[in-house]
Amino acid sequence: MARSADRQPRPPYDPAIDSVLVALGHGPDRYEVERVRKVSACRTKPLTAALMADKSVRVDDERIPGPRGKDIEVSIVRPKADSNIKRLRPGIFYIHGGALISCNRFAGLDTSAVWARDLDAITISVEYGLAPESTGEQLVDDCYAALLWAEKALTKLGIDPGRFILYGTSAGGGLAAATALMARDKGGPKLSGLFLECPMLDDRNETVSAQQYTNGPFYNSTMNRFAWSCLLGDRVGTNAVSEYEAPARAADLRGLPPTFIDCASAEPFRDEIVIFASRLWAAGVCAELHIWPGGPHGYDRIAPDAPMSKQAREARLCWLRRVFTRGI
Repeated sequence: MARSADRQPRPPYDPAIDSVLVALGHGPDRYEVERVRKVSACRTKPLTAALMADKSVRVDDERIPGPRGKDIEVSIVRPKADSNIKRLRPGIFYIHGGALISCNRFAGLDTSAVWARDLDAITISVEYGLAPESTGEQLVDDCYAALLWAEKALTKLGIDPGRFILYGTSAGGGLAAATALMARDKGGPKLSGLFLECPMLDDRNETVSAQQYTNGPFYNSTMNRFAWSCLLGDRVGTNAVSEYEAPARAADLRGLPPTFIDCASAEPFRDEIVIFASRLWAAGVCAELHIWPGGPHGYDRIAPDAPMSKQAREARLCWLRRVFTRGI
């Protein structure tokens, strides 16, 4: 059994980020859905406003049929320059983070402006249902339904079907992995790549890194246990959890597209991510893994100007360029 958090040694935070974390403190010992949603909204609202005000892109909204008789909203972000030029561009299907319980399709979507400028890419972001109102496989069902809609609409949207990837951040990273598994198993769209940014993959919280980071600001394993319980209820941590709910449960990762995975060394997801990457390699999948030293979960948002954050963003863009220009 792992030692208690106060006795468990753990990698230190990067000095460029540590001072920010000290000012934030350890975070609450108890979490509530509405409080998490309120805090998340305060953090993402200015970034959403900045995206809407960005003159280099155009943002369009669509309502599409959902899997449970209720429409799903998606937003499409495209380069505004040369928008009348009829050429097919790279496409990114984006799934937002928020611990499965908070945020909306605009969380993290400000990065789509970078993708539009640097990669000439079009981004589709999906508004999936949140736990606890939506539970079990309902979240990934929403994502997969939107992906199927996107597959049929790609050329109409101006996206090259041969340069179309699935991208998820944090909770959205776990949902992206689950959606890719579902696409593989159900004959869904062929993906050029799978991008998992600090993905939330495993409901069991049994790794060393989960024990090391039971507390701390932003995201820790105490918060992680709460988030998974909102999705799975009494099934959390049991054998009754499917790979479409927690992708780390997948018995076979063969057939997934080329995958990029990154996270930092000072966060609870670290070890489940390393294990997942190793299993991708064992399954014959082309995978690239980056573990950035000294960062907590969400480090590049906490300290965007830290050298590590800049290096991580450039590594992500390099991989995307490679996929979109010549393939892996």
